[in-house]
Amino acid sequence: MDASIIYILFGVFFLLLVLGAPITVSLGVAALATYLALDANPMSFVQIAFTSVGSFPLMALPAFILAGALMEAAGISKRLVDIAEAFAGPVTGGLAAATVFACMFFGAISGSGPATTAAVGMLMIPAMANRGYEKSYGSAITASSGGLGVVIPPSIPMVIFGISGMGLQPPAEAIAEHGTFQTLSIPKLFIAGIVPGMVIAACLLSVNYVISKRRGYRGLSDRWSAETIFGSLRRGIWSILAPVIILGGIYSGLFTPTESAIVAIAYTLIVGIFLHRELKWKPALKTLETTTWITGRVLLILFTATVFGRLLVEHRVPAIIAESMLNMTDNVYLIWAMVIAFLLFVGMFMETLAAIMILTPVLLPIMYMLGMDPVHVGIVVVCALAIGFQTPPLGENLFVASGIGGSSIEEISLKALPFAAGSVFALFLIAYFPEISLWLPRLMGY
Repeated sequence: MDASIIYILFGVFFLLLVLGAPITVSLGVAALATYLALDANPMSFVQIAFTSVGSFPLMALPAFILAGALMEAAGISKRLVDIAEAFAGPVTGGLAAATVFACMFFGAISGSGPATTAAVGMLMIPAMANRGYEKSYGSAITASSGGLGVVIPPSIPMVIFGISGMGLQPPAEAIAEHGTFQTLSIPKLFIAGIVPGMVIAACLLSVNYVISKRRGYRGLSDRWSAETIFGSLRRGIWSILAPVIILGGIYSGLFTPTESAIVAIAYTLIVGIFLHRELKWKPALKTLETTTWITGRVLLILFTATVFGRLLVEHRVPAIIAESMLNMTDNVYLIWAMVIAFLLFVGMFMETLAAIMILTPVLLPIMYMLGMDPVHVGIVVVCALAIGFQTPPLGENLFVASGIGGSSIEEISLKALPFAAGSVFALFLIAYFPEISLWLPRLMGY
């Protein structure tokens, strides 16, 4: 490895970040400067970047974003919230618990943390304020639960991890020591995310129960009502069928994750226009604008992060980091602790998709050397970076919740700390017990 090249790559990258340049610009300029220092043909820079955004699985990205936005406009998210409220019933802190459930339901549609926070928060934050909850608390639990949107499948970060990791083969030393590894695929990542998502949700619900008990946040009703539950299910039957159709089609093999996103759009249009009759022309056009803006931002990051990652791999940076960590210790629990701490730190400062594209070539070789299943690694990476949605200074969910509820970022961040701690506890469980992630894919024959 030529150390001067690595100094240029990381030096330019961090310098631009410190100067306040967007991460896309920082990645692209650092990679281009390195290519010029190598006297390489700049056209190869463009070709690598262009190839990165031309893959078929990546078509799922704009389609899932559009599907999630359309479902909010079509009234599907509102009905999912009603169902969650009905099931929360008399549980202490029931409305906040319903928020967690609603984020799980909507996460099974949108694939995005901020989109889940926005869709559920628009309904639940004002409702919690009207029921006596502090606005900052309502905003905090919504921002914290919004991270479930990228853990519960379908998940945009899982799509990006799958694309980034499928091209990375296990090192020969890892194969010699541990044998062949399971293949990495996006459907397998989706299935593997279901149980971890439930584990994180259970920890969030437990934290909410303890806090609500102390503050006297009562349930929504004195008892569960079969009439209320079945009434909400009847009104929301088409909303419940959305994740069933999307995920059922993927797992049954009827269509790929990319095709499922197109099916989700078609289904939402039919429900919104002909069944709910709530999808109007102006809101529909607004969803196209939202999709274009988010997709463009993500593709720009992918465009530049791919070239940056290629340079890392070509100069053996991931292999050197892996060797360094393994020289420090071969205790898998200590290495997981170091990796999780690093991911949590990165998640505080870096956009999730960019972090996945940059770190996947670094982390996978380390975990391959330890004999780790790449699907399990992907789930831990996504879960760890999902916590970054609720931690300052970058925490996108915090900004979304603040905009809806009107509380300051500082107030929400303080109230979100217990939920972040609960999520970290769940993350260590997921990392240290691989079967939490791998049991369901094996059961389904993947």
